[in-house]
Amino acid sequence: MTKKEFVDLFAKNGEYAKKDAEKAINTFLASVEEALVNGDSVTFVGWGKWEVVTRAPREVRNPQTGKKMKLDAKKVVKFKVGKTLEEKIK
Repeated sequence: MTKKEFVDLFAKNGEYAKKDAEKAINTFLASVEEALVNGDSVTFVGWGKWEVVTRAPREVRNPQTGKKMKLDAKKVVKFKVGKTLEEKIK
């Protein structure tokens, strides 16, 4: 689902104008981004949790050439699904 399709769905389900729905979604995404950049995690009980974790440096192999390469440590965003949402998906 694209962002545009999500905005349409959000507007329909919430009975919002598309302009208002897009503004609300953009505000939500900016708020999550700000929290993660500041080192905080964002948790919705039963739905999921976003957090920034640091991946350790590691050695990988290029599958085409077989050449070994080293990847530096880096920060990535991790999402862990909550129990309620996981059960609904099953």
